[in-house]
Amino acid sequence: MKLLIANRGEIAIRIMRTCRELGIPTVAVYSEADRNSLHTRYADEAISIGPTKASESYLNIPAVLNAAKRIQATAIHPGYGFLSENPAFGRAVEDAGMIFIGPRPDSMAILGDKLSARKAARKAGLQVLPGADQPLAETTNLAQLGNNVSYPVLVKAAAGGGGKGIRLARTEGELGEVIELAREEALAAFGDGTIYLEPLVQKARHIEVQILGDGNGQILTFGERECSIQRRHQKLIEEAPASELTQEERESITAAASRLGSTLKYRSLGTVEFLMDENHQFYFIEVNPRIQVEHPVTEMITGVDLINEQILLAVTGKLSLTQSDIQYQGAAIEARILAEDPEQDFLPTTGEISYLKEPGGPGIRVDSTLYQGMTITTDYDSLLSKVIAWGSDRKSAIQRLKRALKEYQIGGLKTDLTLLSQILESHPYQIGKINTTFLDDFYPTDDQPEESLTRDAAIAAALHIHRKRNSRSQIDSNEVNLWRQRAWREQIKVSD
Repeated sequence: MKLLIANRGEIAIRIMRTCRELGIPTVAVYSEADRNSLHTRYADEAISIGPTKASESYLNIPAVLNAAKRIQATAIHPGYGFLSENPAFGRAVEDAGMIFIGPRPDSMAILGDKLSARKAARKAGLQVLPGADQPLAETTNLAQLGNNVSYPVLVKAAAGGGGKGIRLARTEGELGEVIELAREEALAAFGDGTIYLEPLVQKARHIEVQILGDGNGQILTFGERECSIQRRHQKLIEEAPASELTQEERESITAAASRLGSTLKYRSLGTVEFLMDENHQFYFIEVNPRIQVEHPVTEMITGVDLINEQILLAVTGKLSLTQSDIQYQGAAIEARILAEDPEQDFLPTTGEISYLKEPGGPGIRVDSTLYQGMTITTDYDSLLSKVIAWGSDRKSAIQRLKRALKEYQIGGLKTDLTLLSQILESHPYQIGKINTTFLDDFYPTDDQPEESLTRDAAIAAALHIHRKRNSRSQIDSNEVNLWRQRAWREQIKVSD
């Protein structure tokens, strides 16, 4: 078996790591912009699939399939994003005689489209948010529509996930512009501009359930995750299990997810997502028929390698676990490190990583694609890496993650590291009083000037010595010692 990963970045490396443990050779695909990316170096083989533009490379089905045939791959894993929820891609992979490590194409067609997923959920007896299960036509009469809409309202892409193609219209006057923005974003991200309206649940909690199905109606559940800390409808911090739920609520939401998966005879990994209102009533919103960005928190509390189980199922057609094998221990929290500036409304940032020091220690996991000297652009998603902390309970997981984020040093561009630390340190977060509007009333503060200056000096020191060493110039020992002293204050170790 030879597995091609039709993706990039940290998820590609994540999949490759499991393959390496299983003894499965891997193939990386890359666009012109990713020629020197870490995932191309980590794989056993790498092959180009086109220009930087995603539509001409990572979203180009013929290019990916041609690469798989040329490299003689026998299976393809889509990761998340890009083609991961595209039924045409899954069908083309199977028609080419390769194993598609994901749901059946017909299941993806139903669940990859949020409107048809709503219909399927209703049939399975799940509570669904009110609203029509019909898309907005491009010729929709906004004046007439406005009389039938309660504001604020969400305009959502029917395809894809990851928070892309979701916009909020607070008034009737905003609706026209918001519809166009959501449609354009959805078309660019997923190649499908279909959108629909969904009522906004105020102060909702976003809770999801991880499932794994064998395709014959048997569904394993791996507990729930809390994903309520979001910006622009994209998740920022996730944790497992969700706090402040009763045992009855956990069992109820898990049973609903299992019932939907069983009704559809779902195959492979998937996530059933819900919103829970202030009265603890939960509503189905969508299914992500793929591996999720936040899957590590589930792995940390169950000890199960989800990618491993997904691959084994795809190859053998059978589940290697039973529900009784899945036990929960402790709590885990994941923070997404983004190349974005929270002080500028999360505007994407660019630059070269001049210094990098990733955290470690007990209970810490880092899923990353970063290396020193790497150039960060805006060509793709802003996700740089993920830091996951496990603890015996939620409080200890928070403390470990706080420590890890303070250890994390990325020089050369602005990230959300400071914001993430401030969220974890806030009283509402620590007591579990969180919802999807948490960041609406949360304002990050600037670094203390002295701390920022010391950190910048330390990073400059590391870069200075690195360049001097490369040019084989002599460095005055007193100068080195001075830089070391400054660097030590920020726990950056500069070696000889």
